[in-house]
Order: sequence, then C-alpha cells, then structure tokens
Amino acid sequence: MEKGIFIVIEGIDGTGKSSQVKRLGDWFLSQGREVILSREPTNGPWGKKLRESMTAGRLSAEDELQYFLNDRREHVEEVISPSLAAGKVVILDRYYFSTMAYQGARGFDPLEIRRKNEVFAPVPDLLLIMDLNVDVALSRIGARGDTANEFEKRENLVRCREIFLSLRDEKFAEVIDCSGTIDEVAEQIQETVRSRLAE
Repeated sequence: MEKGIFIVIEGIDGTGKSSQVKRLGDWFLSQGREVILSREPTNGPWGKKLRESMTAGRLSAEDELQYFLNDRREHVEEVISPSLAAGKVVILDRYYFSTMAYQGARGFDPLEIRRKNEVFAPVPDLLLIMDLNVDVALSRIGARGDTANEFEKRENLVRCREIFLSLRDEKFAEVIDCSGTIDEVAEQIQETVRSRLAE
C-alpha cells in the first residue's frame, strides 16, 4: 500500500487557498492517488459554531481557541488519521498553523498554541504557506464580492502574515508567492510538491 501523504495549505485570506487545494487534489488524482480534500473549521458541530461567529460576532478569545481545538481533535480522529492510515493523500485548507496565526493575533502565544495542538494533531509532510501582500489580499477579498469579516481586518492580517512567515524555516514548510495568476501559482505548487516527494 502507498504511504499516506499529508499536505496543508495555509496563508491569510485572499491568497487563493481554496482554489489551490482543489487544483492540487486534481493533480494527485491524475497521478492515480486517492485524495481527501478537507478544511478547517470543519462542518462538524464545533466548526459550525466557529463559522457562525465569523459573521455573528467573534467568540471570546478563550472560547474561540477551545472550539478550534475541539473541532481539530474530531477532524484528526474522524478524517485525517484514518485517511492517512489508508494510504490516501490528505490536503487541508487551514490547520493548526491558522490557529497559531489568528489566535496569536488575538494575544495568545503562537508557540503555546502549537504545543497544545501537536499533542494530538499530526505534523504535515508539507506545509505550503501562501504568501501575498496584505493590501493585495484585501483587494482580492473585495473583488470576489465579500466584505472583510472579523478575521480579515488589515492589522489582524498583517500580524497573521508575520506568524505564518515565522514558519518558513521549518523543514516541512515552503513559502509560495501568490502574486501571479491561479495557473502560475498552481504550477509553482506542483513543482514544490514534486521535488519534496522526490526527496
């Protein structure tokens, strides 16, 4: 049986993560792999509460962090770990690195958040950090007809971007420049994945 592969795509809002998760999934399917695409927050009970809070008003910082941990624990147990054990390719749109960034921007220690998560959440084989200038990201959020929610305020995104980029030296991480077209970014990601898997 082929070994499972765990890839996480992270970055601030407006960097095109969701589009690239799908593109990368299609690329792996074309290689004959079985693929699971997922995202956080999930559609589970804790994830639904978090999604509601994006528009209904943010939870307290403590509750928000706890809901993310609860949601992720279920996600790991029900989707991520079983899929990897079955030899599938798991590609996530956001994971605990987003919690480090967004809850870190609310005043929590990102390293402490990471420690709490890595007690139960597997470290990915590859973390793709989608990077883009904050003002460009905000203009893309506006261009798709969305108004920036509580998680997407400019000063918040600046801090989140800093936290994401602080992970660039991790051996499992690669920074992807998202200033190009969707096709250019997809090509850059595939090239990165190819070379990483060859290692």
